Order: sequence, then C-alpha cells, then structure tokens
Amino acid sequence: MYDLLIYLLAISLLAFSFIKDRDKTKKALIKGKNSILNILPELVGVIIIIGVILSVLNPQTISLLLGEQSGFLGLLGAATIGAITLIPGFIAFPLAAMLLENGADYLPIAGFVSTLMMVGIATLPLEIKYFNKKLALLRNSLAFVFSFIIAYIIKLVVSGL
Repeated sequence: MYDLLIYLLAISLLAFSFIKDRDKTKKALIKGKNSILNILPELVGVIIIIGVILSVLNPQTISLLLGEQSGFLGLLGAATIGAITLIPGFIAFPLAAMLLENGADYLPIAGFVSTLMMVGIATLPLEIKYFNKKLALLRNSLAFVFSFIIAYIIKLVVSGL
C-alpha cells in the first residue's frame, strides 16, 4: 500500500510539473533517463555479485561470519572489506539489508557500511595526490577507528540501549 502511495505521488507531481512547464519536465526526464543508463552497468554488475554471494553463502554461513556470535572478529573482517572495496552507497545499503535479512548482525554490517563510506583504500593514491601522504593516511586511519565507534553506537541503538 505504501509503495502504491509513493507511485501515485510521483505520478501526480510529474503531471503537475508537466502542466507547469513541459520543456523543463521533458529535459528533466531525459536527464533522469541518461543518469539511469549511466549507472545501469554498475548496478547490474553489483546485483550479479550480490546474487552470487547470496547463492554461495547461505544464511547459516552469513550468520557464522557476520552474525552476533562473530563478535569483534566479524566486525574487523567486515570493516576491512568495507575499507578496501569501492561500492557506491546506493548499492551498499541494499546489500547491507540483504545481509541483515540473511542472518548478519548490526555490528559488523554497521562497520562494513561505515568504512565503505568513510575509508578509501582504493582511492588512497588519488587522495595522496591531492592532499599529502601524511594527511591521507591520518584521515583514513581515523575514519577506520571511528567506524568501530559508530558500529558499536548503532548496535546499542538497535538493541535498545
């Protein structure tokens, strides 16, 4: 029902925009289509990777590696993977939701997403180029440490303090 309301609202606003200014609405729709087409290859690739991961790793394995009993090692592993990989946020959050639905705990998933967004091992050479080595390493190191703090805070909030 909620989805239907969102679609109706979007269609209504699109119709309103079209009535108000046809040219701008057409240009916006073309830009939107081009944006979707530009990210589509990445999106399809990541969806395939997520599908393969979820088919190879059953819920029991995910629970073992990233579940509540994985503790600090699960958090450390997930945070390390998040720091190394380069996945856009619009893919990371659905991936995190799928992992949670398949037995992962909030602590390692929060660590994974936090490091994914804040730490950039893959982009470190570029960061060193525009800043300097010391500043880039310091920023990434602090972000990695803060990701653990954020993960524990999220775990506390989700578990009801």
